[in-house]
Amino acid sequence: MSSKSALSLNSPPQGGPAVSRRRGPLLVGLSLGYFMVMLDTTVVTVALPAIGRDLSGSLSSLQWVSSGYTLTFAAFLLSAGALCDRHGGRRVFLIGLGLFGLLSGGSAVVGSMGALIVLRALLGVAGALLLPTSLAIIAHAYTEPAARARAMGAWAAISGSALAAGPLVGGVLTDTLGWQAIFLLNVPVALVSIALTAKHAPTSTPRPSKGLDLPGQVAAVLALAGLTYGLVESGPESWGSSQVLGGLGVFVVAGWLFVMAERRPETSRHAPMLPLGMFRNRTLSAGLFAGALVNFGLSGVLFVLSLFFQAAHGYSAFATGIAFLPLTLPTAFNPIFTGRLVGRIGARRPAIAGFLMMGVGVLIQSAFTSDSPASLVAMGVGLLVLGFGVSFAIPPLMTGVVGSVAKEQSGIASGALNSARQTGAVLGVAVLGTVIGTAPSVGDGTRLALVVAGVMLLVGAGVVAGFIGRSPRQPGTATAK
Repeated sequence: MSSKSALSLNSPPQGGPAVSRRRGPLLVGLSLGYFMVMLDTTVVTVALPAIGRDLSGSLSSLQWVSSGYTLTFAAFLLSAGALCDRHGGRRVFLIGLGLFGLLSGGSAVVGSMGALIVLRALLGVAGALLLPTSLAIIAHAYTEPAARARAMGAWAAISGSALAAGPLVGGVLTDTLGWQAIFLLNVPVALVSIALTAKHAPTSTPRPSKGLDLPGQVAAVLALAGLTYGLVESGPESWGSSQVLGGLGVFVVAGWLFVMAERRPETSRHAPMLPLGMFRNRTLSAGLFAGALVNFGLSGVLFVLSLFFQAAHGYSAFATGIAFLPLTLPTAFNPIFTGRLVGRIGARRPAIAGFLMMGVGVLIQSAFTSDSPASLVAMGVGLLVLGFGVSFAIPPLMTGVVGSVAKEQSGIASGALNSARQTGAVLGVAVLGTVIGTAPSVGDGTRLALVVAGVMLLVGAGVVAGFIGRSPRQPGTATAK
């Protein structure tokens, strides 16, 4: 969400006391909407082998089913905040919900891998519309600081629980009803969210003073897509192939165009969605890099282990979802404790601890990939440590990044961190999937991919130790799933 949308929505909502009486159902509707977005980042993971069998998909196409969604979600987050400013949070949120429901229904009836990849990419765009707008509506409906803080906490708890539920829900639905059910699930949820939001959401005044950063948006999508394509295709093709070199070439050119677009002055009519001057803040820059590393490890490991459990160990989709519980359960309850801890001792030490736990948890798993009882226990311990690491790392990062910038830039900083995290998720699936694809066996590829992920997460601990929490500004108290 852009900073302006957050600030402009602090005015009393239209409807006064009537709106206050309806805030409970409204919060449920907003939380359900973003619950779908978060669920779709993990629910598809355990269904990938079944999708590959039914649609004759290769490893690289399965990478695109996973990455296509997070790629567009990451690329459109910052522009979604600007759309919220221009057209009002309620309108954009309802449009995003409708698109998400329609595209989910379409994903359930596709007959080819290419069509599913396209629909997943469009789902990411719809999902990007729901994050900043849901926060904007909460800010508009809850004008009292204490009530707003409670609402934000409830929104984060409900929507964040999707990360924990995703693998298990995906496993149950895939084994009982087929992988199509993981997409059909979104349709009734979207309808309920639309009904509650349309009835209870206050109307905000659009502020069309700034145009969308279309050059920056197009360049960002092309750069991220080109990099992902080059990395994914490096598995089945050689690094010197025309496909790989073409993708990396698009990344370089589009990346340069993005930098040029974001160098425009913030006072221009089409202001940059990510002003480059913000990167002179070392805490912000380090926080965005660390945020990308968190999701590189989390999403990459989920992708790798889902394939490994089902291909090497012969697990069903449901058993795979059960196997992921040690990882996902801590992410459902521990961020509440972490947020309080950050409020007492600051962001730096909890974030370092989180990255260290993540790295150690992944490396433990890399050493135990057989089907012996000892390996299964070690795998469970590693996943548990990884899950606690995730829940210790993310809230301090949000606090450190948002607290390192001026208040009027907090919306941009928050949006940039969310975008960086989703970019890391895209790269994690692309890079670690390529590692598996080039290895002589699934077991060898899994071990090497986990080592790569573990090392990257330990690098994140060093980045946090060097830069997070050393800014002269005092960190805020924001928490995030």
